[in-house]
Amino acid sequence: MLLAGTFADLQPILVFGMFMMITWVMLTKFSQRASQAEERLERLNRPQSLAEIDGLMPGQPKYSNLRDVISSLGGAMQPQTDLEKNSLKVTMANAGFRNENAPGIYLGLRTITFVAIAGPAAIYFCSEYGFTFKAIQWIVVFLMIGLNLPKLVLWHLRTSRQKEIFLSLPDALDLLVVCVESGLGLDAGLRKVTQEMKGQAKVITEELELANMQLQMGRPRREVLHDLGVRTGVDDMRSLAAILIQADRFGSSIAQALRVQSDSMRTRRRQLAEEKANKCAVQLIFPLVLFIFPAIFVVLVGPAAIQIQKNLLKN
Repeated sequence: MLLAGTFADLQPILVFGMFMMITWVMLTKFSQRASQAEERLERLNRPQSLAEIDGLMPGQPKYSNLRDVISSLGGAMQPQTDLEKNSLKVTMANAGFRNENAPGIYLGLRTITFVAIAGPAAIYFCSEYGFTFKAIQWIVVFLMIGLNLPKLVLWHLRTSRQKEIFLSLPDALDLLVVCVESGLGLDAGLRKVTQEMKGQAKVITEELELANMQLQMGRPRREVLHDLGVRTGVDDMRSLAAILIQADRFGSSIAQALRVQSDSMRTRRRQLAEEKANKCAVQLIFPLVLFIFPAIFVVLVGPAAIQIQKNLLKN
């Protein structure tokens, strides 16, 4: 009887879930048809290789690997505007994922995490508490966790990568200043920096190697430096790229511009260190009040309180 009552309570939820899943699959399929047709027409107009042409022929498997499957799952969460798409691409590039399929894979992982966490939570809490307000509260909590967990992981990867670039940039800039002042050009100086710092700062050397490769392929220096600042997402790198672009445009000395940027970067880091040092006094108040002061109070006042209690009991 208990199982029958539980199944009867869960039946509307299961029916609603199946209906929403079928609707989502149908909408995804219909929305992907137009985009796939446009993509095939564009690729047929400008084929890049014979392998790409062969991939357009019928009879090929729909999903070649797991990456395509995960990317297709995020179709319902794809951004609708170009601004949102560009913002997502920049965020993925800041985290170190520069592949064109990275946004689709990220959205697919968000969908998988959402379903994997929210589905079992909904079944468990509905069977435990029934379709009550308490169950709805817990389901909403797990829905938010499943939806935002990949976003938190991406934020952690992005901030840790930007912090590593921020800490290793002064050394790279000092070495670049020495290389340029010794007679090397900017391109040769960047190559020298990547060779010398490859074992110490892997992230910034990877970005500089990519910039060097783009310069060797004939891309304009202005675009390469601008993309370097946007791709890293670090303010100091953006200001460095802006100064180098300005020096290249007006024909001023690159060595002098790098020297000025190096001095301003040292000044900014010293100011940040002083700011953190001044914040320590305020930040130490909460640990002192919550953890240290109660222990001191017990040690100092405890014996006196025991003596007072004994005297009161004697009287």
